[in-house]
Amino acid sequence: MKRTDDDAGDDDPRTDGGTGEMFGDSEITAVTRRQRARETFDESVIAPFKVAWADWRTKVALLILGGFVATALLVWLHQAGYTLLNDALRLFGSPWELEAPRSPVGITDERRSVRPFENWQYPLGTFDNGVDILSALLWATPSMLQMVLAGGVFSTAMATAVGTVSGYKGGTVESVLNTIVDIAMSIPGLPLVVVLVAIIRPSSPYVIGVLITINVWAGLARTIHSQVLSLREQSYVEASRTMGISTPQIIRTDILPNLMPYITVNFVYAARRVVYDSIALYYLGLLGGGMAENWGVMLDWAYNLYNALTVSGKAYMLLAPMVPIVALSMALILLSQGTDRLFNPRVRTRHAGETVQEDDTDREVNPPA
Repeated sequence: MKRTDDDAGDDDPRTDGGTGEMFGDSEITAVTRRQRARETFDESVIAPFKVAWADWRTKVALLILGGFVATALLVWLHQAGYTLLNDALRLFGSPWELEAPRSPVGITDERRSVRPFENWQYPLGTFDNGVDILSALLWATPSMLQMVLAGGVFSTAMATAVGTVSGYKGGTVESVLNTIVDIAMSIPGLPLVVVLVAIIRPSSPYVIGVLITINVWAGLARTIHSQVLSLREQSYVEASRTMGISTPQIIRTDILPNLMPYITVNFVYAARRVVYDSIALYYLGLLGGGMAENWGVMLDWAYNLYNALTVSGKAYMLLAPMVPIVALSMALILLSQGTDRLFNPRVRTRHAGETVQEDDTDREVNPPA
């Protein structure tokens, strides 16, 4: 008996019960915008943080830098009129309070030459002019971090932009940018900074940080240029260029990831350069107004005014400002060493494999309903 089209409609595997919809019972999984945002966040934030946090150097560096940042925030609030630190200290009955650095003129005699731990109103003691050492150390932290951030970002951004563009584009662009780099490298760094500071007399920490690194970026730009010359001949870069991908995208996705370890290390170098040079400028009296607003001013007082190296019992005046200088430098070095794992392809691949394995395990343990 011959089947009609109506009889075959119900059994036809190509249809859904005669409704005319193919694969009506199949599940179509659509990736929502929220899921894409979560995957992007996990890949760009969570995964790098886990890789970096696995190194003890990153943990120590972040703890030290976190202490500096917390101190800077409290001092910034104090400068804005929100004395949260002093309010908390009064609540716990502390005799010490944060005070703004001021001119030593007019300070009473009972505050002069207080040694550490003799009077808890001045835990780290005072200079011979009566300035509280602990308050001066904390008060200098925000401006130091501002200078470090401005100098490091300016130097790294300039070097990366000039080095990658000149190395990838070639031709006239390369010749012009390399000429600018050669001129910047030929000028002595510290004498140039001293002249600029003497002429401009900057007061903003951000301006000081940029002036200190005014030609530091040139050396890094030259090295990045040479690295890009070899990277642009790689097969994956050629493939991206053949597919018509734009130059900014090629630089961002194919060139920069291979340069990030060196860029990170040089960011730390520029930041440490800002720390040391700014302290030297304040120590020499080229910056500052005679108050203990920077660790360099404190070193100047301890060494030149009060002979902390030769007079017995005054070494604490010299050691106190050296502690945050060493701590900040060490934290920056450890951070650069720890974050090198972020750009190590083997570590990132191994971590990605572990993440996928964990996701598969979760699906097995908690199957979808």
